[in-house]
Amino acid sequence: MRSLALQQWVKEVDDLSMSFKPSTYGRVGVLYGGRSGEREVSLQSGQGVLDALIKLGIDAHPYDPGVMPIEKITQEKFDRVFIALHGRWGEDGTMQGFLEQISLPYTGSGVLASAMAIDKQVTKNIWLSQGLSTPQFRMLSAHSNWEEVVNDLGLPLIVKPAREGSSLGLTKVKHVSELKAAFELAAKLDRDVMAEQCIVGDELTCPMIGHGMHVRALPMIRIQAPDANYDYHHKYVSNDTQYICPPGLDSNLEDAIEKLAIQSYQALGCSGWGRADVMIDRATQKPYLLEMNTSPGMTSHSLVPMAAKQAGISYEKLVLWILHQTLNQQFDQTYLRTELSK
Repeated sequence: MRSLALQQWVKEVDDLSMSFKPSTYGRVGVLYGGRSGEREVSLQSGQGVLDALIKLGIDAHPYDPGVMPIEKITQEKFDRVFIALHGRWGEDGTMQGFLEQISLPYTGSGVLASAMAIDKQVTKNIWLSQGLSTPQFRMLSAHSNWEEVVNDLGLPLIVKPAREGSSLGLTKVKHVSELKAAFELAAKLDRDVMAEQCIVGDELTCPMIGHGMHVRALPMIRIQAPDANYDYHHKYVSNDTQYICPPGLDSNLEDAIEKLAIQSYQALGCSGWGRADVMIDRATQKPYLLEMNTSPGMTSHSLVPMAAKQAGISYEKLVLWILHQTLNQQFDQTYLRTELSK
């Protein structure tokens, strides 16, 4: 059953789709591709967004900062941009900061929330400071004592770069002898590497929209990947992964996870849209937050569009609503003029 808040959002989106004027948004840039390890996924996301905007009659154009220098974006005379970039240099606050410097409205979370959410260590520390459950972790180095890491976190455990997404560089370590190689793989992608307690149980994702006290949760999705291995291949290439939406959980547990996800989103100051990944401990049924995505995928396999569809919102309507939020975006022009004049 849809919550009252979700019902209200669905009506808001439907009303918008019936009354909007394409000219309201001016010339829209879709930022996609980029230079991160998630470039190929971003190209797919951006193409989907671009096609949806054009179908809606909006004057939309692609811009790939992995090919074109980002400073030349001012030549495109965009009135606003839809960020379909994933990972570094697009989802980490750097692009958001640049866009604010040139006063170009953009979709999704702001500079600080984006920068915090992409860094798993920072994210976890903020969640822990708010009393939100997340798996235990340790930061690794080439000099780490692997036996001590296993004693602290147990086996299996997860090793991953602190600032990568799409499971890039992630290894599920089942024996202490595998730890060093797992660290070295992750360290090729990031100077900061994390070892995390492995929670065995159901994996879910919780999409959210809005900001502040107006955050609403979309239907959550339970993920069943082959051998419980939801890696890059099973996320974006294979059709073997099953997505169950609604997830078929006990209603009390589902409510608790929704509340936890919303709190995690608010704790980081996210806005626009996002997605929290969660594990449910099979033995205790306790949910644990894994990470927050502030620029979720919009591909044919992506989870936010899937959740929106379950709520009765099409891909095109979802894209329109996300873009529409940029109309309320304001920058402190006095601050910008002061800073830029220094």
